[in-house]
Amino acid sequence: MSQTKLTKKTQFVLFLTIAGVFPAAAADDTATRLGRAGAVLNTVMDSGRGIRPEQIANADCIAVIPGFKKGAAVVGIGYGRGFISCRSGDSWSAPGAITLESGSLGVQLGGEKIDIVILSLDKERRAKLLSDRFTIGSDASAAWGNGKSAHEDPNAKVLFFGHTKGVFAGFGLDGATLKPDESGNKALYGKPSTNSEIVEGGAATPAVAQPFIAKLPQESSR
Repeated sequence: MSQTKLTKKTQFVLFLTIAGVFPAAAADDTATRLGRAGAVLNTVMDSGRGIRPEQIANADCIAVIPGFKKGAAVVGIGYGRGFISCRSGDSWSAPGAITLESGSLGVQLGGEKIDIVILSLDKERRAKLLSDRFTIGSDASAAWGNGKSAHEDPNAKVLFFGHTKGVFAGFGLDGATLKPDESGNKALYGKPSTNSEIVEGGAATPAVAQPFIAKLPQESSR
C-alpha cells in the first residue's frame, strides 16, 4: 500500500474514532447547554464586533452551539451540540437540538472551544436546515459574519459568528454539517422528535428552554 493511501486510511479511521468519542463522552446535560447557549447569545449580540441589528432583523433561523470543540488531531475533527429556533409569526419556535460536525477545515485551533452562533437569512432554506443533514458548501454557502474567514462570501445566506477566550475566531466552513441531535430532542420533549416536527409543528417550548428562547431578539424586518 502506498504512503498516500496509508495516510488517507489513517485519517479516515481517526475521523471515525474521534467522531464517535465526542458524543459518547458528552453526557446529556441539556439544561446546562441551554443556559450556556443563552449566555453565548448575550455575548455575541452585545459585542460591537458581533451580530449587527440588521443581521438579526433579517434572520429566519438562529442556531447556537456553545463550546464547539475544534480538535487538534491531524484531520482536525470538530464537534459541538446546540439548539436551533426559527421565526414563528412574531415570536420564535420551540428549539430543536442540533450537532455541528467538521472534518479537516482550515486553521487548526489546538483543541480550543469556540462558541458559535449561526444565522440563516433565507426562509427557503429552512426545510433543508431542519433536515437530517445540512452541509455547508453544497446545501448553502456560508461566511463568518465578523469577517474572520478567508472564504467569506458577501452573498452568503448563512452567517457564522465564532467567539473564544474573549476574541472572535473563524475557520474554514466547507464540509461542516448540521444534523439533528436525537438524544437532545428526546431529553427536551420526552420522545423522539425531528427538528422539522418541533420547529414547524408548533411544539410547546419546554420550561427548561424558555429562558433561552426569551433571549432571542424580537426585531424583524419580515
